[in-house]
Amino acid sequence: MITNKKPRSSETDSNYMRDDRTEMSEDDDRSPPSNSITHDSSPTRTCTPGPGSGSSSVPEYLAPYPDQVLENVLENVLWFLTSRKDRNAASLVCRSWYRVEALTRSDLFIGNCYAVSPKRAMSRFTRIRSVTLKGKPRFADFNLMPPYWGAHFAPWVSAMAMTYPWLEKVHLKRMSVTDDDLALLAESFSGFKELVLVCCEGFGTSGLAIVVSRCRQLKVLDLIESDVSDDEVDWISCFPDTETCLESLIFDCVDCPIDFDELERLVARSPSLKKLRLNRYVSIGQLYRLMIRAPHLTHLGTGSFSPSEDVSQVEQGPDYASAFAACKSLVCLSGFREIIPDYLPAINPVCANLTSLNFSFADVSAEQLKPIISNCHKLQIFWVLDSICDEGLQAVAATCKELRELRVFPVDPREDIEGPVSEVGLQAISEGCRKLQSILYFCHRMTNAAVVAMSKNCPDLVVFRLCIMGRHQPDHVTGEPMDEGFGAIVKNCKKLTRLAVSGLLTDRAFAYIGKYGKIVRTLSVAFAGDSDMGLKYVLEGCPRLQKLEIRDSPFGDAALLSGLHHYYNMRFLWMSACKLSRQGCQQITQALPRLVVEVIKHDDNVDMDEYVDTLYMYRSLEGPRDDAPRFVSIL
Repeated sequence: MITNKKPRSSETDSNYMRDDRTEMSEDDDRSPPSNSITHDSSPTRTCTPGPGSGSSSVPEYLAPYPDQVLENVLENVLWFLTSRKDRNAASLVCRSWYRVEALTRSDLFIGNCYAVSPKRAMSRFTRIRSVTLKGKPRFADFNLMPPYWGAHFAPWVSAMAMTYPWLEKVHLKRMSVTDDDLALLAESFSGFKELVLVCCEGFGTSGLAIVVSRCRQLKVLDLIESDVSDDEVDWISCFPDTETCLESLIFDCVDCPIDFDELERLVARSPSLKKLRLNRYVSIGQLYRLMIRAPHLTHLGTGSFSPSEDVSQVEQGPDYASAFAACKSLVCLSGFREIIPDYLPAINPVCANLTSLNFSFADVSAEQLKPIISNCHKLQIFWVLDSICDEGLQAVAATCKELRELRVFPVDPREDIEGPVSEVGLQAISEGCRKLQSILYFCHRMTNAAVVAMSKNCPDLVVFRLCIMGRHQPDHVTGEPMDEGFGAIVKNCKKLTRLAVSGLLTDRAFAYIGKYGKIVRTLSVAFAGDSDMGLKYVLEGCPRLQKLEIRDSPFGDAALLSGLHHYYNMRFLWMSACKLSRQGCQQITQALPRLVVEVIKHDDNVDMDEYVDTLYMYRSLEGPRDDAPRFVSIL
């Protein structure tokens, strides 16, 4: 199990899965480019002799071609089609629909930056205002991929600068972004409004300074789980001195001090600001000053939630509870990075309205949690550390009847300890929170009975991720494999699309997944399975599988080759520390030439001619990329 990375924010995920969804909003208050579509078959005005008119000429309009009428109607209809899935389906109807769908699309989503080239994407979609682009596979977050693998933003921003003058939004995830990239972005789009960087790297405060100074209509700047270098540039002071358009400012991952006075002035001149998440260099006293300035916030990340070092312990502090009480619109609360529990009661006034609470940094006990959680009757999303123990989870189950998502992270990620949460807490949640749709649960011991109970009590589960720390851990009461528990989940939870499995699992568990997991799209496997048959059950039985991540499992070439019929339909397959050979991977390339097969070498002492350390395989319209580092061999 890989648990060396602690959850860092409400965007953080477990060592098994991260959430790949990025919500995008339509914000069109600029004058758009013309929505009319020009066709060669447009109606023409001609002069032809009319009946009985002799030689006189009467102007007459020729009827438009049927295809043009259809496309004009389609254009007006497709503007209202916002779902990517629906739009993709519409584009496959015929060439006419394909053409009109491209011309009416304003949002571009690319789940793998190497699946298509910038040139191809931009030659098809010419009127894009919003781009979402994903790069490295998820395991890059946990040191399972060597640095400098790729996923560079540079070719994309260069192409967008020439093609999309009306671009307003860019959302990037796991991309390599440089300060030069950010400078080009800021210079190229006069109406740019929204930049979201999730798990990105390569840029620093210098790049941020350029963005905030030049993008004068900026509404959203969200830096989430990104590595931002400290260039000793005061980027906060680079915002315009006039009233700003800011609606969301998230910088809790920026691990360097800021000029608080500049931040306070920025908040004061940002009347539309609704979301603010602060880094650990903002003390609770400074938080109080910001809350007084912005009582209209709906989402707040508190920063450290402890006093600054220069404040005396006996000094009388401000009335923090009154500041929270004044925030009548607050529904989402996170932060608490260096919490002193004595200050926790200050949030009591807002608990009744909270729908989201993130304590994934707050090392609090069950006794400290209970007075808070007992008031959170509207809570739908709750992230917390396992320091609250089973007792704390029982308190959550007793109060939070509207809970939809729960994530429980480990305080201590070591495998050889007895963790504070178990099947007792899971069973309590399943009995008390019947509306649960998504769960991520780290623990050191579990039983099939508790997992079966959850499958029956929470049939609306869409996401189930159970991470039993410690390799090959059986049901700790019966000693049996965890097959029946996971089998019950895929059998009883008819809406399940995302699954992460762990513990002692045999091929029987994978047979259950193949038999019942007909709509599972994402599967993560670690230290599980008996033989190649396990993976074969999944690849042959899960027709909608899109993303498959496997590590440290006994699957070899035969298992890999059993999925030849399905790989073109998947976004990617990742296998590390399995039993693959280079020859087996080569057979994939011969059978599926449009699939890119990357063999990644982590150890210079490993003979890659025989043994494959890591296989990363994905579909691409462009073929092998041209920026692969030397430790990547593309077959």
